Amino acid sequence: MDQNIAHFVRVLRRAGLRIGPAATLDCIEASRTIDIGNRVEFYHALASCCMKNPEDRLVFDQAFQMFWRNPRLMEKMRDLLLPSLTREVDGDGEEDPNLRRVDEAFGSAAEPDPQQDERESIEIDMSMTSSATELLQTTDFQMMSTAEIAEAERAIDAMRLAFPTRPSRRFSPASSHGRLSFRRTLRRMARQAGMPLPAHEKRQQRARPIVVICDISGSMERYSRMLLRFAHALTQRRGTVHSFLFGTRLTNVTRQMKDRDPDAALRAVSASVEDWSGGTRISSALQSFNRNWSRRVLGQGAVVLLITDGLDRDEGGDLGFEIDRLHRSCARLVWLNPLLRFDGFEPRSGGVQTILPHVDAFLPVHSLESIRQLSDLLQRDMAPGWRSQTLASWHHRLHDIQAEQTAGGGIG
Repeated sequence: MDQNIAHFVRVLRRAGLRIGPAATLDCIEASRTIDIGNRVEFYHALASCCMKNPEDRLVFDQAFQMFWRNPRLMEKMRDLLLPSLTREVDGDGEEDPNLRRVDEAFGSAAEPDPQQDERESIEIDMSMTSSATELLQTTDFQMMSTAEIAEAERAIDAMRLAFPTRPSRRFSPASSHGRLSFRRTLRRMARQAGMPLPAHEKRQQRARPIVVICDISGSMERYSRMLLRFAHALTQRRGTVHSFLFGTRLTNVTRQMKDRDPDAALRAVSASVEDWSGGTRISSALQSFNRNWSRRVLGQGAVVLLITDGLDRDEGGDLGFEIDRLHRSCARLVWLNPLLRFDGFEPRSGGVQTILPHVDAFLPVHSLESIRQLSDLLQRDMAPGWRSQTLASWHHRLHDIQAEQTAGGGIG
């Protein structure tokens, strides 16, 4: 039984659940304290050790049903050569993307039929080209299968990214446009026997530094990992990128992100962060950043990417003061919130209402398409006073909600 439980935990890990070797020991210990013949008790014992987030329940339920439904199945899993299993679904129903990770963990991909004719094979190949790629662009990271996540990571690594720019103090020669350069004009006159030939110059553009402050709490786990992939791709370009992670504490991972291999960089980041998939203390993390790092990394017109869902659990912090200080210290503050993937999202939580008035852009970050939109935004000219066009509508909605809450007796 202990070996079967270890195999089951490995299947859950392959399906995308963030559990380690300690979960195997916990499951074995929990199974010894219950009636092993009671399926309900056995289910809840394993669930209490393996499910870290509410989103894991659907994957766990499906894996539990498929793994433990046939006692003879255990004998065939000694070396993890899992058989192909199929789930009974309605013919007209649409398959839940969450459950595809379980199928892949069990190795349920059907073998190609050698009797298929050549014409049918060509049709299948053609259907998986442009349409599958377009669908992947808009698929939520939380709904992606393991293979789709790997494909999305490769797409992020291949993106052509550009840094936002700012005017420099230096000037470069211009052909005909720009301001008149008296120094270059005098030099040209000296070479042309005193003939006054005007020379023009234009101001150079320099890349702005980018500072990434990413929430790695349990509710942000899948999104933070994909955004770290994006931050790594930015770091490999010519420019300055500083990366910070926070859950219950702030961690500087800039040095780890400089590794050219994205997988090695993320492994180094995981090893250096102690509060991954834990709680969320936004105000304390911003206070630590403002006190210890803001003067070091927010010079030269830096752009800050704040990646969080805004669900602050820090009761003793002053989130309003810290986010206002951060906004005043940087050139632009862009808030990336995966909750914007929901069409009915409204700024009703206290953390969202506190942060929203102090940002220059409020954007979703849940798919490849949203990351491409972020990349396009960073290439725009962020002149003084710049703000996202969609921000005004969020401010109007926030004002209406606060008025409703005030009339109803406070924030619910």
